Amino acid sequence: MRGHPLLRWFQAGVAAVDGRRRVQAALGTRAAPSRWHLMAVGKAAVPMARGALDVWGATFGSGCVVAPTQPTEPLPARCQLYLGAHPLPDARSLQAGAALWAFAAALPPQEPVLLLVSGGASALAEVLAPGATLQQLQALTAAGLSGGWDIATLNAQRRAVSLLKGGGLVARLGAARVEALVLSDVAGDDLTVVASGLASGGAAAPAAQLPSRLTCVGTLDDALNAVQQAAAAAGVRLQRLPGRYTGDVEAVAVACLAAWRTLPGDGLLWGGEPTVQLPPMPGRGGRNQHLALRAALAMAGDTRASWLVAGTDGVDGNTPDAGALVDGQTVRRGELGLGVTAAQALAAADSGTFLEAAGALVHTGPTDTNVGDILIALRLPAGPEGSR
Repeated sequence: MRGHPLLRWFQAGVAAVDGRRRVQAALGTRAAPSRWHLMAVGKAAVPMARGALDVWGATFGSGCVVAPTQPTEPLPARCQLYLGAHPLPDARSLQAGAALWAFAAALPPQEPVLLLVSGGASALAEVLAPGATLQQLQALTAAGLSGGWDIATLNAQRRAVSLLKGGGLVARLGAARVEALVLSDVAGDDLTVVASGLASGGAAAPAAQLPSRLTCVGTLDDALNAVQQAAAAAGVRLQRLPGRYTGDVEAVAVACLAAWRTLPGDGLLWGGEPTVQLPPMPGRGGRNQHLALRAALAMAGDTRASWLVAGTDGVDGNTPDAGALVDGQTVRRGELGLGVTAAQALAAADSGTFLEAAGALVHTGPTDTNVGDILIALRLPAGPEGSR
């Protein structure tokens, strides 16, 4: 599977939204302030911080970074690093939120702050509103994840119990000049929704809760453009579907398959983030694996069909896998290896177990970026799979 063209094109999409390069590009043509401070939160926090230090490092003062995993290379000594929990917040998330809160209050008001925000920050760091508890926050998050809430709905609920979100962190910085760079993982690239509005309180927020400058530095469209270009370089024309797919994963599967059946080109390309309603005791898997297995079931026996559905962050649901790469034989291989049908695995929300038995899981490890999910569907030419 490693050399499959769909994997290469997906990896091109992920590389296009690398947080380090995106921040370098955003800051590289501008002179650094005489002294500045850094706050970075989210799945891409560490590479985004490195990008800022690459170009403005000579005048860097201090920093506070909240990430989901320990980086392989240490950050500068003046950068405090905290690890939060994702997707369910826990005590580490409260510790990270408290560190951000204290760091913001201690900064000299005359020195500017660069705030770097990416998806995942809602769970990674939190300062709870008076009366709210960690147990309530965990229950709210779990209900949203299992109940099929879209990210805008979930993040609106999170803002209601948070002092940090909805512009609270920016307000905490007081009179300091705050510039925010955001890597977007939400529909419409609404920066008031990314990370529950950590970098922006929204259009109706007081001026104190809005950065002096707010810039989106990377989106799902950037990743999809790179996938399309990589495919075109290989002589493959991917038909890009408009907008983003959202809503229930079953409805998304129906729409994708309908487009597939009337496909005018070599394949189709789409991106988004569906939702999944989970049974009381779900198995292993995530929205990408569910969508991939649903597609595999519909195209069983098709010797030319090949689909990849994966998250740009390298993580899907409760698994360490990014998603799956399926074809017309995936269902047969999984049913032989596992002894249950694909339909049974879908009903039990156990797509990951089935796809592992079929040898179809895609494992990239955490990518340190996050702009949403990518779906690539290809009609292979006659001959061995992946001959393109």
